[in-house]
Amino acid sequence: MTFPGAGFYRPWLGLILAAILGACATSSETPPAASATPPPIPALPFDEAVLKAANDLFTKAQLPSAGSESPAKYPLVIDPLIDGLTGFQSIATQSMQTRIEQLAGEKYPQFQVQPFSTSSVAASPVVLVGTFTPINSEGKTEGTREAYRICLALADLKSGKIVGKGTARAQMQGVNATPTRYFQDSPTWAKDPATEGYIKTCQGTKIGDPVNPVYIERIKVAALINEATKAYDAGQYRQALDLYTEALQAPGGDQLRAYNGTYLAYWKLGQRNDAAQSFGKIVDYGLANQRLAVKFLFKPGSTAFLPNAQVTGPYPIWLQQIAARTAQSSACLEISGHTSPTGLLARNDRLSLRRAESIKQRLESQEPELGKRTLATGKGSRENLVGTGKDDVSDALDRRVVFQVIGCPL
Repeated sequence: MTFPGAGFYRPWLGLILAAILGACATSSETPPAASATPPPIPALPFDEAVLKAANDLFTKAQLPSAGSESPAKYPLVIDPLIDGLTGFQSIATQSMQTRIEQLAGEKYPQFQVQPFSTSSVAASPVVLVGTFTPINSEGKTEGTREAYRICLALADLKSGKIVGKGTARAQMQGVNATPTRYFQDSPTWAKDPATEGYIKTCQGTKIGDPVNPVYIERIKVAALINEATKAYDAGQYRQALDLYTEALQAPGGDQLRAYNGTYLAYWKLGQRNDAAQSFGKIVDYGLANQRLAVKFLFKPGSTAFLPNAQVTGPYPIWLQQIAARTAQSSACLEISGHTSPTGLLARNDRLSLRRAESIKQRLESQEPELGKRTLATGKGSRENLVGTGKDDVSDALDRRVVFQVIGCPL
């Protein structure tokens, strides 16, 4: 038998040797490092967090050139800070605003703080907006809230651009998130385009981005509503009523805040018939926008209302208006009960359903035809807006009843 000579094998040996060496080289390489998870953002004590966000905002602001003929200072208006989910103002957001104003006066002389009013807004100043939002350990607005996310932004109304941003996270200890008087008293809640525009102007933007157009369009009437709310909080109900009424008649004034304010002012003035009609307009607003949340407060673990006439006294008027306006509109509703996150999930699901069913029955007793046009469901604590589980006035909105317009059965 004849075998090929050595010359025949040399090319093949070379290829085999190269393959072996390549495999060894590959196996000896250090594997690529796994992408490291970014460290969690530390939550600072409340005052430290406010100062961090505000200092970042002011020091990094990219302000427009003042020019030789322009004033040395930039007019700065603070549109009151709000909760980033509910749109409510609170004791905490008010204290944040006070601290930011003090800081601007002490360390940043280029800014001249002015009140948030229709006259100051007309001059197209730099406007500071801010949100204060409870979040979980992953930075999301769901589940158990463990910190607050602070977002501050400077909006230059002349250029229509964001010119400053500042963020931080605050610890929950020692924070008083109780809503201010107007927001605590407001009977209803719904996502409002003007409030959504405010939130979007702060959250999800960076320096150089355009200011949300809805916010710019409605900032003048927002200033008017702010003046009305300050009057309400001060107990000046007639002045508040006049301002809320003026806001409703202004372009862009068709806002739930103005409808709530008008109702509250009438109620405080003892004008019950006018208050009832005003609440009816709130219901109309909710039906037109497909959704409305009403703050019915129940006894713990019960479907009975709180035994407090000061709180529940207007409830019969609310129920009568919801029933009548819904019947007139021919709308069909899903009535959803909600609870705070305290307690077992299964128990909260059952309790929220029972509360929704009790409201459904109350509506049917006034307008029997609604029996076929309403559906009761229980959401438990799965759609909390506040989520702190304090079960007091600060998270009353988590124990709401929501009326959602749905398609009617054939």
